[in-house]
Amino acid sequence: MGEARAKQLADRIQVLVAELLERRVKDPRLGFVTVTDARLTGDLREASVFYTVYGDEQSRASTAAALESAKGLIRSEVGKALGLRHAPSVAFFLDAVPENAGQIEELLAKAREADAEVAKSAAGAKPAGDADPYKRKDDDEDDED
Repeated sequence: MGEARAKQLADRIQVLVAELLERRVKDPRLGFVTVTDARLTGDLREASVFYTVYGDEQSRASTAAALESAKGLIRSEVGKALGLRHAPSVAFFLDAVPENAGQIEELLAKAREADAEVAKSAAGAKPAGDADPYKRKDDDEDDED
């Protein structure tokens, strides 16, 4: 199977799992889940589904338990919808994108503060040598006269 086919099926699995979690899985432990990505191995046997959960650590843990218990239903429904000979096994992984995005935002804020300090200190600064240290053709002609 080609990589393009695996990517196409992975995109379809992402949509199917999101729809199943919204409509078919009625587990009360399931929190506010967003399916962020799905990846499928080249032999189409294993699907990795990445998700995020809105809430605290307890809601993440309960959602992980709910997804683990619904894994069989999700696998059978995905197999039926894709029409493959073998339904891929499904594994769920908590996506760390929100935490990483928060860290990146903090680093960008620190960089903006440092840039502002440099700009403030450079506002009244004067060059150490000539104001314009670069030679120009105009200057060379004046020296020859």
